[in-house]
Amino acid sequence: MNWLTNFVRPRIRALRGKEDVPENLWHKCPGCEQMIFHRELAANLHVCTHCGHHMRIPASERLKLVFDDDSHQTIELPETTDDPLKFRDQKRYSERLKDSRSKTGEDDAIQVAHGKIGGIPAVVAAFDFQFMGGSMGTAVGDGLIAAARLAVFQEAPLIVFPASGGARMQEGILSLMQMPRTTVAVEEVREAGLPYIVVLTDPTTGGVSASFAMLGDISIAEPGAIIGFAGARVIENTIHETLPEGFQRAEYLLDHGMVDMVVPRAELRETLIRVLDLLRNRDPAGEVVPLPRGEPVEAIPEIEPDAGGTPTPEQ
Repeated sequence: MNWLTNFVRPRIRALRGKEDVPENLWHKCPGCEQMIFHRELAANLHVCTHCGHHMRIPASERLKLVFDDDSHQTIELPETTDDPLKFRDQKRYSERLKDSRSKTGEDDAIQVAHGKIGGIPAVVAAFDFQFMGGSMGTAVGDGLIAAARLAVFQEAPLIVFPASGGARMQEGILSLMQMPRTTVAVEEVREAGLPYIVVLTDPTTGGVSASFAMLGDISIAEPGAIIGFAGARVIENTIHETLPEGFQRAEYLLDHGMVDMVVPRAELRETLIRVLDLLRNRDPAGEVVPLPRGEPVEAIPEIEPDAGGTPTPEQ
């Protein structure tokens, strides 16, 4: 028996204590199953560096991604009754809420903030899929209504990032009532003449996709996002047919006219800035010089490049 190895070394290690090793240093990509170092993944905005799979991110990360640096502020959302139906399945609904709040540090599945995007004031509502699958209950409905009314009050565009499995079954009919409520909230934004932009993320399904998520004036989707109402397996079992490859993916919806564009996460902020600039700044980009009254169009001087390649008016 080697007493140095079997007796002395364990005692020394016990005296030193266990070294603190951070957890979750490596993340496995759900798309290609490659392991990615957490710093590399964060630097790439949680997009796989191997296959380009866009991973789900919390609502707070969404807000940081689109707003100008230190320009946004989250608002306090209305208080709601936690468990109006005293619902219980395998666990009490109140316990599920407590667990989700402990895990995410948020009160519910939505965050609302206002600030500037490219110098343009905007209101953003972002969902957090980690909070009970981003399901829409009374608190989420109230949050979206608060976002819409804030946008109307500030005369600012409303941008929504849904990421949800649909209605929250633990709230029953109260959850389904949020579909017409959020639809009316979107109409209030439209009646005020303000843009309503939806950025569809993975996943956007159920009652969320059947209400405000598909009503955007402009619909943008992240690559590979699942967007639809019922799941593909449910649809196949209902119609007894095999669905096309890529069905309910963002690219499939783009090809069939359901979304306006599919934008990678790294280009999303610049795309939103460009869209907001087009919708909000309606003045011409340059000075408009009117023609003298009665002057024919043919009289406009042609522009010819000089020797250095710079266009100059012909004298």
